[in-house]
Amino acid sequence: MITWIIQSVTLFAVLLYGALGEMVTEKGGHLNLGTPGVMCFGGLGGCLGAYWAVKIAGYSSVGAAMLIIFFAILFTIIFGGLVGLLYSFLTVTLRANQNITGLAITTFGVAGASFLGSKIGTIALLMSASNKYFGSMFGITDSSPDLVRLFFGYGFLVYLALIMAILAYFFFKKTKMGLRLRAVGENPATADAVGVNVTRYRYISTIIGSIIAGFGGLTYVMVHIHGAFQQASSIETLGWLAVALVIFSIWRPNICILGSFIFALLYQLPYSGIFNNLSNAGSEALKMLPYVVTIVILIITSIFGGKSVQPPQALGTNYFREDR
Repeated sequence: MITWIIQSVTLFAVLLYGALGEMVTEKGGHLNLGTPGVMCFGGLGGCLGAYWAVKIAGYSSVGAAMLIIFFAILFTIIFGGLVGLLYSFLTVTLRANQNITGLAITTFGVAGASFLGSKIGTIALLMSASNKYFGSMFGITDSSPDLVRLFFGYGFLVYLALIMAILAYFFFKKTKMGLRLRAVGENPATADAVGVNVTRYRYISTIIGSIIAGFGGLTYVMVHIHGAFQQASSIETLGWLAVALVIFSIWRPNICILGSFIFALLYQLPYSGIFNNLSNAGSEALKMLPYVVTIVILIITSIFGGKSVQPPQALGTNYFREDR
């Protein structure tokens, strides 16, 4: 049971990053179905950054550890930000269809990351060696007491995801920029009329959202699967789950924290060993639980929910200022 929960917590961080990134983008009125591709590119960028840092400085000194972490984070930001910039240019400036653009980015991101990752034959060994700097932040080992491992046995990326979610909650609720971003997502014409630069806010929200989602890919590779990028094919699945999680959490970061943990527990349930006697069909049915829960929540909120549990009104629609 403890192992199941611990493995779910690392996956919780992956889902939380992806869902937060998509939520920030959707708050500005853009539906980015390219989140799975963004997470793939974020993971690839982080691995490449750490890979080059290992090649330059090795991995046995404190300085090398700091360099590996710095380059991994920097390249995750660059790769995620560039994909977000591309999506923004296509959908905001060129006013391309958001759904088609997002799906194209997912296809490109998943295939491109898999192709580039397969071309670096030694990356798995180097990432496994450097993974210790993304492991337990407090030096907790498998022999430590269960309760200690449960709360303190994770890398800094896991705790950073929780901090980001809390900051996002206060940003949307308490800051002027957060309120303006929500206004852009609800009614861009009205926001434009009172002097809010809709184009700027949509660019910034999409780029920042893509960077946050990119950290989900980095966390999956460096923490959840211990640095073996060749095994990162599940990022796409988790990316779609993160998109569903935004709906489950009704576009609220505080609920997203709880939803990410529930989804992670459900996702890890078939691998927990609790249902060893299930057939293959039963195991596959268990994997459907997060999506079934999302559908149920969507139906309930659509029937009984008020405006507060609905998506931003302008979600998925491009803004034409000349039509204002």
